[in-house]
Amino acid sequence: MTFFFKLESVTTGIALRLSIVFLLIATGLALYQVTTRFVFGQPSTWSEVVTRSAMIWSVFLAVAPAFREGSMIAVEIVQRILPGRLGFGLYLVATALSLLFFAILFWQGWAMTLRVVPQKLAALEISIAWVYAALPVGSVFIMIAVLGCMARAIRQGDIPQAEGIL
Repeated sequence: MTFFFKLESVTTGIALRLSIVFLLIATGLALYQVTTRFVFGQPSTWSEVVTRSAMIWSVFLAVAPAFREGSMIAVEIVQRILPGRLGFGLYLVATALSLLFFAILFWQGWAMTLRVVPQKLAALEISIAWVYAALPVGSVFIMIAVLGCMARAIRQGDIPQAEGIL
């Protein structure tokens, strides 16, 4: 189990750092887009598409560290009000349902990514599949983080407290 916890910590840290990089790219390109449009009067044709794509990647990668930190929407108040074992059981059920959701998202995201390979991004000559790939890639990071949360909860016998990942 120790190996899995280390793997989960590393993969979640990678997801966080990649998410930050994509967010910085999106921010920089959005500033570039505004500058070219309103200062120079010559809007960039490609920066808006890349900004949107970077934001999509940033969001899907950021869910894994958010889940690990306990920052996702939760029924925590109900879990804490219920008697110990019942609240713990509710946590495990909610986490298992999250895992199921992201497994389905992976499966459907993978299928969608394969379907759109021939399509090109507007203003760019690259496949839109690179954007759609955020779904299955992000889902893998998320499922590892969710499994880590479940394993920590089972190991502790209680709802895990938020952990730092940096």
